[in-house]
Amino acid sequence: MLKWAIIFAVIALVAGVLGFGGVAAGAAGIAKVLFVLFLIVAAVMLLLAVLGGKAIASK
Repeated sequence: MLKWAIIFAVIALVAGVLGFGGVAAGAAGIAKVLFVLFLIVAAVMLLLAVLGGKAIASK
């Protein structure tokens, strides 16, 4: 997911440099959404890993 966010950010930068404002705005919006999704999923996985590790250690 982070890979796709970076790809869309690069597309937005290239489109912005070439003067395609609408395409750049759209790609930047998609990149932002994907990055936020990545952060949420990463935080949930980190939380599950910490909680799962404590459950195993307490047995």
